Amino acid sequence: MTKTSEVAWRIGDLPVPYPEAVDFMEKRVAEIRAGTAPETIWLIEHPPLYTAGTSAKAGDLLAPGRFPVFETGRGGQFTYHGPGQRVAYVMLDVKKRGADVRQFVRDLEEWVIRTLARFNIRAERREGRVGLWVAGNGREDKIAAIGIRLRHWVSFHGISINVDPDLSHFSGIVPCGISESAATPYGVTSLAKLGQMVTLPELDMALKAAFDETFGD
Repeated sequence: MTKTSEVAWRIGDLPVPYPEAVDFMEKRVAEIRAGTAPETIWLIEHPPLYTAGTSAKAGDLLAPGRFPVFETGRGGQFTYHGPGQRVAYVMLDVKKRGADVRQFVRDLEEWVIRTLARFNIRAERREGRVGLWVAGNGREDKIAAIGIRLRHWVSFHGISINVDPDLSHFSGIVPCGISESAATPYGVTSLAKLGQMVTLPELDMALKAAFDETFGD
């Protein structure tokens, strides 16, 4: 059983540069592997930037000079990070949770689903599409992204939830390889766009509570 009290929770007050975040994760993963540091969840914001996962396609970067672009070893394609978006970097021992990567990803999805349900947001999985989606008015919009990497069974990278970011910043990429058209009415949304004015501290409290529900048994 893993509870929030057994996991170190770090919360950043200011946007963290992406290279600094990667450096911290690299070090913490090694420490967890060595048994010298606890599992850690780090809740932060980033300045505006794009990241390219291992499946990113060059053509999906629509505005190359708009924001800095960072290649990353996580799964997935292009995604955006910026102010108003809560990024949760998840450094957990997957081996002691059954060494089932697919189940671990589903648990991360369930964690987000339970978190957003506290704000009356129904986030759902979709077969063939990564992340969590909100359906309504004949379309489906992405509210959360998921992308992880494992090293010696310790996870890093993690999830991002759109609280109140500038959604126009997503227009510089094809988010996760999914474009919007008449045939595929997919876009990006946020809690604020859905009418839920939630602060980052309020979301953080919900994340901690939902973590125990999801990973506690």
